[in-house]
Amino acid sequence: MTTDRDPRVVIIGAGIAGIATAVTLQRAGFHDFTILEKGADVGGVWHWNRYPGLTCDVPSQLYQFSFAPKPDWTGVFAPGQEIQRYLRDVVDEFGLGDHLRLNATVVSAEFTGAGWRLETADGTVLEADFVIAATGLLHHPFTPDIPGLETFAGDVVHTARWDDEIATGGRRIAVIGTGSTGVQVVSALQPNADRITHFVRTPQWVMWAPMGLPQPAVLGALLRRLPAAQRVLYDALLWGSGILADIATRPSWRRSLVQQYARWSLRAQIRDRALRHRLTPDYQPLCKRQVVSGSYYRALRASNAELVTEAIERITPRGIRTASGRDVDVDLLVLATGFQAHNYMRPMNLRGRDGVSIDDAWAKGPRAYRMTAIPGFPNFFTVLGPNSPTGSISLQYSAELTARYITHWLRRFRDGEVDTVEVTEEATTRFNDEAAAALGPTVWNTGCNSWYLTDEGSVDLWPYDRKTMTGMLTTPDDRDYHVVTAT
Repeated sequence: MTTDRDPRVVIIGAGIAGIATAVTLQRAGFHDFTILEKGADVGGVWHWNRYPGLTCDVPSQLYQFSFAPKPDWTGVFAPGQEIQRYLRDVVDEFGLGDHLRLNATVVSAEFTGAGWRLETADGTVLEADFVIAATGLLHHPFTPDIPGLETFAGDVVHTARWDDEIATGGRRIAVIGTGSTGVQVVSALQPNADRITHFVRTPQWVMWAPMGLPQPAVLGALLRRLPAAQRVLYDALLWGSGILADIATRPSWRRSLVQQYARWSLRAQIRDRALRHRLTPDYQPLCKRQVVSGSYYRALRASNAELVTEAIERITPRGIRTASGRDVDVDLLVLATGFQAHNYMRPMNLRGRDGVSIDDAWAKGPRAYRMTAIPGFPNFFTVLGPNSPTGSISLQYSAELTARYITHWLRRFRDGEVDTVEVTEEATTRFNDEAAAALGPTVWNTGCNSWYLTDEGSVDLWPYDRKTMTGMLTTPDDRDYHVVTAT
């Protein structure tokens, strides 16, 4: 039996999931890993998104890794640029730069029987014993197929590929799309625009929150001097996020209270009944990814702002024509239309055992065992893969937990106990059937069309609480895997 083999690991992605995985592997004694990142810098969604007004909707003191506390956030809710700098600082602090390859888009990954062979867009070939896909959900921008878009004579920019050279002041701006991105960019651009028109196909519930509230400098100084106090604060916020999971996954008085707050936020800020009617969704609050803002409704009330809920018929060279035939003249078109949220590793050519492709494996939609293993793909794991808790539990906590789970298999490979490990179809089916049943009473399943839904109409989220997640991802169960050891 071979012993003391250092597993060669390739991590795909250098966002939250990839950084959490790399540091977790490093701290567990595994150093032969390479991080392949398609972008020019680390940060994932926080690198690709740079649009005006970008702000995290999770409190800053929670939105960090447990192993890299940051006491001195500038805001209670951190701006996007600060989060990206924090992620870059973590990479530098833990010496991940030597393992990192930027501008390295993985175009293919194939299991050869003896290991994995990966190729990047520039022709570089890498071999690995294990591949960990930390690609996340939100990295392929979605551009709607609107007739005439190519004829528009002004500037067009997608919020996920913002062009810092585009001037926004004094312009006639149209923003297409709602959700957190649309709300934030409208709020940021309205004060200096000549006119801003928000085209909203379906209104969102927008809860009031003080998104621009600065974090007191004295708090940052105190937490820096008292690391134990920051840990207590972090743990308290983590516990508080558990209440959010309970609200989302189970009908209760807590859910009703939060939903009442969402309705109050609209009534309190929009006094005009006609406008309020057009801003009132026809689904329950929290069904979609919840939007929070302290400025959006104020921006819509401004004299230079307009909400348009009519369908868009086409884009013209001068602007947008609605279904009623109205022409809205604009010279800057902002697409806040989100992402293709369920692509995960695709469109890379990913092939597992016997050449099975990820498209074939996921012909009926993305599926994995406990977010992290896919039948047919030996020695391949995902971090923040299908069913990740995007709407309920800290992503940093989830990524760290999953990475620690994977290190159990790396340790057994190193010790010669395992050559290949592959989750069984039976275990994956069982988990997905149980998860589908558990998603039934969740608020995400109450009748809205959100990006949480796959093309097949299933909810791609984690339906359990944090305690259940921790129990499922603490120690692997060999009964759920095909474990092969060379003789």
